[in-house]
Amino acid sequence: MKLNKKATALLLGLTLGISGTAFAADGADSFSDVPQGHWAYDALDYLAKDGVIDGMGDGTFQGNRTMTRYEMASIVAKAMQKGGLGVGDQAVLEKLEKEYGAELATLKNQVNQNTKDINDLKNGVAGKLKLDGMIRVQYDADHANGNYAANKDLVYEGSDSKSNHRFYFNLNAAYKVNDNWTVKTQLEKNANYAHTGQYYYDGKENGYEYDKAAAYDKGNRYKKTWSGHNGEIQRIWVEGYNPHSGGWISIGRAWRGLGAQNMFMGNESDGVQAGVPIKGSHLTASLFYMTPSVGDYATPWYYGAGVWGNIGHNVGINFDYAHRYNGPTDWGIENGYVLSGWWNMVKNVEFKVDYTKTDADNQNHGIYYRLNYRNTNLAQPKSYQLYARYFYKGNSSHLHGDDEWGSIDINGNVKGWMFGVKYVPWTNVEWETMYSRQAEITNSDNTRNLFRTQMDFHF
Repeated sequence: MKLNKKATALLLGLTLGISGTAFAADGADSFSDVPQGHWAYDALDYLAKDGVIDGMGDGTFQGNRTMTRYEMASIVAKAMQKGGLGVGDQAVLEKLEKEYGAELATLKNQVNQNTKDINDLKNGVAGKLKLDGMIRVQYDADHANGNYAANKDLVYEGSDSKSNHRFYFNLNAAYKVNDNWTVKTQLEKNANYAHTGQYYYDGKENGYEYDKAAAYDKGNRYKKTWSGHNGEIQRIWVEGYNPHSGGWISIGRAWRGLGAQNMFMGNESDGVQAGVPIKGSHLTASLFYMTPSVGDYATPWYYGAGVWGNIGHNVGINFDYAHRYNGPTDWGIENGYVLSGWWNMVKNVEFKVDYTKTDADNQNHGIYYRLNYRNTNLAQPKSYQLYARYFYKGNSSHLHGDDEWGSIDINGNVKGWMFGVKYVPWTNVEWETMYSRQAEITNSDNTRNLFRTQMDFHF
């Protein structure tokens, strides 16, 4: 093999055991804190100038001190991992490798042990358990006029409701049983600000009861603040996934939604939901059998089917149909469906619409429009989203639609507009502020003005 003059001189010096600086390149030290009296200085300097060794970026190895043999070996080991070296670089590196053979062997054993330890952690409890969650601070200015019946449990005539001022804590845990099954739990703690709740303890077996008379007495101080989320594990379910078919299943108590905006069904439920991709398309077919497990009323079981996914480059659809098992509900619902669509109109602009319909006699349909501009990214500070919404929610137009933290009444008989902005001031922190003007469908003189601002700290 053919070496250049510099490499030849350097190799000769190393072979003869020369330890001085006779062959230092160009008179400039690439690693100024490696003493030039060290026998391998010229070799390191040569490899550094050829770009094989990087050092610390400032031409030094962390301070003015003599390097140990293990530090030398670690540099050699890193250089050995590079490919495409020239003949001269490779020859010099082989000399250094031979000199530090014992130290390299020790380092290799340490790397192997560290790799084994890391794999043991990944395969053990620490590697299989994942935790995430958030803490929310929320403030509402919620004002009603004309005895706003659509949200009477929260707002009474001529007053500002404070029931949604809250500190909220959410903790999610996921434990990977194997490649197919994962166990999940969710813990919630919802702490309303002091003197803002509307529940009181009456000594009865059910623990808490709503005092409607007190709600309309402006001078009344409520006896107890209670939110319904007491810090216990609220939901427990398992998720299964088949990597071959892409099919999945969820069994247990979990938060589940139907519709693009969860307005047909968006609630905690007990039951099972499963899905499988439809071959030759970007659609997923789904079956479900479940009952909402929270609310002010006992609910029946629902079963049904759905399909959702993209039908074009920028267009998607969702359709879900549900049937109430064992007869109609108290408000006449036996069957219902939701039809949704979304369209990425232009870059950064997305339009969504949900239409819900049931077989009830009155107020049996709802429609929900949403226009988004951009999206937030928790990993990208200064990212933001602007949105505008319109909703018309008949009180029998849904099964148990999402009330979105009381911003849209869970029962219905409400229509209105909503404008908001989301912003990420710091990594993993999202700040949302919105304003909504609402009215009863049956009496447009009964209105509600809601201003909300909240900050979510994700971890």
